[in-house]
Amino acid sequence: MSEFAGKRYVVTGAASGIGDATARKLLAAGAQVYSLDRNQPTAPVTAHIPVDLSNPRNIDAALESLDGSFDGLMNIAGIPGTAPADLVMAVNTFAVRHLTEAFFERLVPGGTVTIVSSTAGFGWPLRLDAIRDLLATDTFEEAAAWFKANPQQGNAYSFSKEVTTVYTMMMGLALAQMGLRINAVLPGPVETPILTDFEATMGKDTLDGVRELLGRHAHPDDIADGVLFLASDAAKWINGHPLVIDGGISGAVASGVVPAPEI
Repeated sequence: MSEFAGKRYVVTGAASGIGDATARKLLAAGAQVYSLDRNQPTAPVTAHIPVDLSNPRNIDAALESLDGSFDGLMNIAGIPGTAPADLVMAVNTFAVRHLTEAFFERLVPGGTVTIVSSTAGFGWPLRLDAIRDLLATDTFEEAAAWFKANPQQGNAYSFSKEVTTVYTMMMGLALAQMGLRINAVLPGPVETPILTDFEATMGKDTLDGVRELLGRHAHPDDIADGVLFLASDAAKWINGHPLVIDGGISGAVASGVVPAPEI
């Protein structure tokens, strides 16, 4: 019998891509899946709550419609860097923190939070001071105001993922003290509906080069398997960890085998 059988999970972004793959794997394992997404999922989820993740009041209203406790929250929804920078930060970063921290009291002992970040956020060490300054804000609105006052160089998508990766690492000890865990998966390029948006913002040649080195891009299932692993008992001592799932390209970049992509 699956360890997920009878457990309850909230999955954001369940209507497409990695979120859809994750929802289907959880359902197949016997879990209940509550979808938070602006679109209706095609997976046969337990319940779907429409939500605009760029609006904290909308997030709070969606949470109000969820009853009982949950075994995990999977923050998978995200938008690409072709969207306006303030919207990218709202959905990819501020909503993730807002939803996660509102969810602590709903998680059962041993419950998990899993965030889909990205290898596009590999530059976080260079901006750690700014990221820590942003994360010192208390609310969604304060974070949005910080970003407006402190625009960052480069694509907002990369910065949004730098922040979620650092947030995951910073929160590990705090969640451990609550008897919970938080981890992130950092995919490289994935064959999802927004891949063409990433080609537009990061350069098609760059992404094609990654595919040529590896033979293919990731499939949503490749990433969903990592999401489920981090929520499983097999990962019970993994906490505050950014798990790279990219076929090996990050290791090659970090060790100097190939140059870092210019994205």
